[in-house]
Amino acid sequence: MDGVVNSASWNMAVDEALLYSFKDHDIPILRIYGWENALSFGRFSKPDKIIDINRIKYNNISYVRRITGGGVLVHGNDISYTIIMPRKLLEGRSIKENYYYLSGFLIKFYEKLALKAEFASTLNFNISSSDICLAANEPYDIMINANKMGGNAQRYIKHTLLQHGTIPIRFDKKYFELLFFKDSGLSHATSLQELGIHIEYKNLVDLLIEAFYETYNVHLISKGLEWSQEQYAQELLKNKYTKEKWNLYGK
Repeated sequence: MDGVVNSASWNMAVDEALLYSFKDHDIPILRIYGWENALSFGRFSKPDKIIDINRIKYNNISYVRRITGGGVLVHGNDISYTIIMPRKLLEGRSIKENYYYLSGFLIKFYEKLALKAEFASTLNFNISSSDICLAANEPYDIMINANKMGGNAQRYIKHTLLQHGTIPIRFDKKYFELLFFKDSGLSHATSLQELGIHIEYKNLVDLLIEAFYETYNVHLISKGLEWSQEQYAQELLKNKYTKEKWNLYGK
């Protein structure tokens, strides 16, 4: 997929549909997409403890709960990716090693932009967790100039692994900062714009695809959703990802 910008609810409905319709013998999937301004919550987040829900609703800001872990993450003006693949292709690696491996193409992407990106575990950062994504420093987080660059999260089911994450092109920090009851992490995060990168969205998507190809030496086939996958995503959109019961309370 080519980086098309979608609603938060549709993005996560498609991710879940692709994950649960994936069969053990299927070809791995790389999905690239964008977001409207939104917040996404980790699977076990308690957003009412972290952000001002009334302010979000008053400002008509979209929000959605992911099926992956991690904390609250800001979206809009970013590129997101999803990788779905058979777990058997990663046999012998730990969960942490899977993060390093599957985030390798992001390091390559930043190299193509003449940016030195490193994992937090290789730097002298205090590793910490938080219910806000950008306020945490996990070992496999990507850092540029000592600032966090986006976030990545995983979900494992019996035979399949999903990893998705974001590449911030720019942040409207003032717009989002007021939504949080505590440190949003935005002051410790960075974006391509802040790093002096001013490249068209489509060109960035092309560079990301190129980095993926070079990192894993794979042949990429461009295609959209199959009919069954789209129908599955539409059902999830209607019955789950547009419902407060799921998005706010994870039920």
